[in-house]
Amino acid sequence: MVIQTIADVAAAFLGLWILLYLLQANHANVFVGFVADVADALAWWSQDIFTTHTENLRVLLDYGLPAVIYLAVGHGVAIRLRRF
Repeated sequence: MVIQTIADVAAAFLGLWILLYLLQANHANVFVGFVADVADALAWWSQDIFTTHTENLRVLLDYGLPAVIYLAVGHGVAIRLRRF
């Protein structure tokens, strides 16, 4: 289903950005910059919801929450549409 695939791709970008950030990828790299820009666009609404003392935990929460929500909503809608 298209909705499920879109949700999966969005969550994959967010998860990839979390991984690249935690592994301290080079932000000057074009690919890393692209992933960061896409992740920022997908997670604009959840930025700075959590205030933590460690930056790694903040990134994990700020980008992980939208990833989980996109997966849950996307798969939920796809399941609901399949029943019709």
